[in-house]
Amino acid sequence: MKRKDNSRREFLRKSSLGGLGALLGTPSLFAKAEDMPAERTLSVHPRYYRWYVDQGVEWLETNTDYATLNWNIPVSQAALVLVDVWQRHYIKDTEARAEAIINNNLVPLIAACRKSGLQVIHAPSPPVAKLHPNRVKLVPASEMNIKHDSWPPATFRSLSGPYQAYSRPEEPREAERQGLPPLTFHPKIVPVGKEAVVATGEELHRYCKQQEILFLFFAGFNTNACILSRDYGTLRMSDRGYQVMLVRDCTTGMESKYTQANLSQTTGAILLLEMFGQYSVASDEIIKGLPGKA
Repeated sequence: MKRKDNSRREFLRKSSLGGLGALLGTPSLFAKAEDMPAERTLSVHPRYYRWYVDQGVEWLETNTDYATLNWNIPVSQAALVLVDVWQRHYIKDTEARAEAIINNNLVPLIAACRKSGLQVIHAPSPPVAKLHPNRVKLVPASEMNIKHDSWPPATFRSLSGPYQAYSRPEEPREAERQGLPPLTFHPKIVPVGKEAVVATGEELHRYCKQQEILFLFFAGFNTNACILSRDYGTLRMSDRGYQVMLVRDCTTGMESKYTQANLSQTTGAILLLEMFGQYSVASDEIIKGLPGKA
């Protein structure tokens, strides 16, 4: 009798689970692991600068060089972060380079990411992000204000009062620059659908945590400014523990009269990242490495 009761309970258990599976339309409840869909991956070759040399090679700067890795990254754990992709720049040759990069490299890259299901995150400056309906708003307003320690003194931080003598002189054309149209998203690169817009590094971090994103591909402007120094930029997000890769042909820096001919500020900023823990990739290898349409 005991054996019969056990058999009956086993029958009821299996029948209940089978009925639940039919009700939910999920035969995968009993599917084998090999029948489950494989994780879609992005194949890329992150480049970094190797401070080391091989055995038998003298340890000199001139003997160090680039190296690349072979990574297969789950698409669901990666995102393309667009930093300050503005519709204009007050320096004309910087604007011309950015415009060419947007049209030739960035637009195709974003289209490929959207097609494959790799997330696109927009990170303009806080004043622009806060006005967009797609802003994720993951940081309460009470946490948004930066709290400074009492040192350095507020007057020193603002270079006012007794410290005014240490401020840079006023530029005669600053009023002209401030009178230009407000910065906003480039018309060819605006948030589509429910693409996230973030205002701060903390907001980007909380969004990545929510979405379980670990790998961040950065593109945008300027390489030697916001790409490096924003709190949602490459260095700060790397400090937070993310794997950071700069799309090196989807960015340009603000050059000087001494660096403009060779774009030394741009290449130097990219190399800085490659030397100290981050990576760079090319847009075409991302496009080629993406899986098919999501």
